Amino acid sequence: MTYAGDLTPQQAWEKLESNPKAVLVDCRTQAEWSFVGVPDLEILGKRTIFVEWNTFPNGAHNESFVAELRDAGIADDHEVIFLCRSGHRSIGAAEAATADGVALAYNVLDGFEGALDENDHRGQVGWRAQNLPWRQS
Repeated sequence: MTYAGDLTPQQAWEKLESNPKAVLVDCRTQAEWSFVGVPDLEILGKRTIFVEWNTFPNGAHNESFVAELRDAGIADDHEVIFLCRSGHRSIGAAEAATADGVALAYNVLDGFEGALDENDHRGQVGWRAQNLPWRQS
C-alpha cells in the first residue's frame, strides 16, 4: 500500500472529530458535489476541501490535483482523508498526496455513496448511508 490506509466512513468521522489536524478532501467532480450532496463538517468547526481528482465533464485526470491541494492549505503534517463516490478515485488521491510528502493520507472505503449494487443503484453503503452529516449543495 502506498498510502496510510483505508478507513470506514465512521473511522474517518472519528479522526476528523478527534484530531485538529485531520482534514477531509472530497475528490469527486463538481457535478457530484452539486447534484448528489457533500459531507458537512460544520458541527466539528471544520470545512470540507473540494478538489477534483478527475475533471467534469470530460473525466480527464486533474493534472494540477496536488497543486490545488497545497493551495487549499494541505500541509505534510495534516492527516488527510480522501473521499470520492465509491472509494476508488480516493485511493489515487491518497497515493498522490503521499508521493508529494503527506505522511498520513487515507482513503474512505465505500466513499460518499458506495459502488453500484445488484440493481445498479448506489447508496446502501458509504458516508451518507452511515448517517454522517451531509447536505445538498
